[in-house]
Amino acid sequence: MLEIELDARRGSFHLQIEARFRSDWTVIFGPSGSGKSTLLRLLAGLDRGTAAAGRARVVFNGQSLSDTSVRIWLRPGHRKIALVTQQTALFPHLTVAKNVAYGLAHLDRPSRLALVNDMLDLVGARHLVDRSPQDLSGGEAQRAALARALAPAPQLLLLDEPFSALDGTTSDALLDRLRMWALERRVQTVLATHDATDAFATNAEVALLREGRLVALGPAALVLSQERDRLVKRLSE
Repeated sequence: MLEIELDARRGSFHLQIEARFRSDWTVIFGPSGSGKSTLLRLLAGLDRGTAAAGRARVVFNGQSLSDTSVRIWLRPGHRKIALVTQQTALFPHLTVAKNVAYGLAHLDRPSRLALVNDMLDLVGARHLVDRSPQDLSGGEAQRAALARALAPAPQLLLLDEPFSALDGTTSDALLDRLRMWALERRVQTVLATHDATDAFATNAEVALLREGRLVALGPAALVLSQERDRLVKRLSE
């Protein structure tokens, strides 16, 4: 379970959220500028300083993350939190395989190679193993970045529209495989998106954000009923 009490400012933007995410899979839904990315960066520990004037309490499975430097969490062998964004941030001097293996230094070489291949298979990127990041398309880079995040077996997976460069069919298929992977390993996942279909497809718990506030939290069918009706109307026109 993820418990959140955040009161943070970034310039004129004010994020104020208090919630408990109990589901294994939570979708953060809202329009651009609603605070989705800011929330995930705070959960990952990347923007801890922005909450200086307010509350910043994050507890994951009973352990406080609020006072923990992200550098500790990202050490090889101790990567309990993984954040994947649209900006892949792959290491340009490393091949795809070496990027994915970055957090696996604690494993022996055969185990490391096997895990790298498994992760690339999961995201449909095995053919990219020896490619350099600069030779990848946007979608290929996003697949590689996701494989790198999953390889150290995080306990909390934060996804900020990580499939934005993929077409709808490919994105849906990858989302299905990722959902099954996370459920099998009991990895709590928080996915930020502005696409309601991501919530409906995964039967997720949905946290609806508007202007930095949590306005609803619950099953997708309930929280996004108006959005569903709008989509159905558009499809029928």
